[in-house]
Amino acid sequence: MGMLLRVLVVAGLVIDAVVHWRFAPDMAFVEGGSIEGDTLFRLQAAVAAVSAVLVAVRPRRWTYAVAFVVAATAVGALLLYLWVDVGVLGPLPDMHDPVWYGEKTWSLVGEGVAALAALGGVFLPRAERQGASRHAEAV
Repeated sequence: MGMLLRVLVVAGLVIDAVVHWRFAPDMAFVEGGSIEGDTLFRLQAAVAAVSAVLVAVRPRRWTYAVAFVVAATAVGALLLYLWVDVGVLGPLPDMHDPVWYGEKTWSLVGEGVAALAALGGVFLPRAERQGASRHAEAV
């Protein structure tokens, strides 16, 4: 079970990172806030990628917790900006995008799977998490 959760978290975060990285140039024209949209998308891609590497290399309770926060907040942001036009939010630009397209589906599925699997990893017994880690090192 530990290995399956690990793979799901890493795969979901990689999908999240790839989608955000690919769409970053399109977000350069988003107005408002002191952080530009493309910078925000590149930051999300980098944070998702680093979180994926952390879980892949060190499947510990704290790395799963970090992955959960990254993935769950990404799901929340996607859904918030889909349904609500909150405007400029502090340093964040107005990211409202009420249009649904395939890449949003990929992003939502990847982030959702990663969040749920990471939550499972947080509560997985330590012996099972370490067993998955030892199995990976033996291979």
